[in-house]
Amino acid sequence: MVGDGSDTNENVVTAAILVIGDEILSGRTKDKNIGYIAEYLTNIGVDLREVRVVSDIEEEIVAAVNALRSRYTYVFTTGGIGPTHDDITADSVAKAFGVPIDVDERAVKLLLERIPKVDLNEARLRMARIPQGADLIENSVSKAPGFTIGNVHVMAGVPTIMQAMLDAVAPTLKTGKKMLSRSIPANAKEGDVAAPLRALQGEYPDVTMGSYPSYADGIPTTTLVLRSRDEARLEEAEAAVKTMLATVRQRISG
Repeated sequence: MVGDGSDTNENVVTAAILVIGDEILSGRTKDKNIGYIAEYLTNIGVDLREVRVVSDIEEEIVAAVNALRSRYTYVFTTGGIGPTHDDITADSVAKAFGVPIDVDERAVKLLLERIPKVDLNEARLRMARIPQGADLIENSVSKAPGFTIGNVHVMAGVPTIMQAMLDAVAPTLKTGKKMLSRSIPANAKEGDVAAPLRALQGEYPDVTMGSYPSYADGIPTTTLVLRSRDEARLEEAEAAVKTMLATVRQRISG
């Protein structure tokens, strides 16, 4: 049940993030990984399509892993691969794939590069438990590895370590045509541009158009963001939007 990317466009590579940990759901820890991974994937030509956050409950992790890996090209998990009793991500991923898990001598060797053998106790050995058939993900920060099995990349939750692991994984990823974007300040309220923007979206169905309201010095304004993989179409749509905005502003001021 390994995902192959359900999008029919061969230029599109898709991904999901699965964040694991009660501390995220309780608010005790503020997630710093989602935005980083999203931007990273966008820059290399991978479309992030979904993010889920689940608690440290095996059944929920297994269900989420199986749902996401069957739907997207890649799944990136963060959290739950440390030395404590509630770090159950590795076991849960092994269960999702239906394979055994045990201490992996490759991982032990890596841990021993940082931890004296006398200090490699039972708790630390938990970080060397890897599902059968998985490849290790290098951790240049603290040596305890992540792992890849099928299309699932299992990474640490600590941001600096996750970032190092993502750098290690990135060269192995299949990538698609990059999504291009343009940001256009509307200098108008969202309600004033909504209808004409909807009309333009109908004319350019291959260009995603979004509006993002905000306040500048207490004055409501809007930024329009256009996204497409086709640079020529993106430029056409951008010109059309700018013409539309000029008309809207003239109507408002007139």
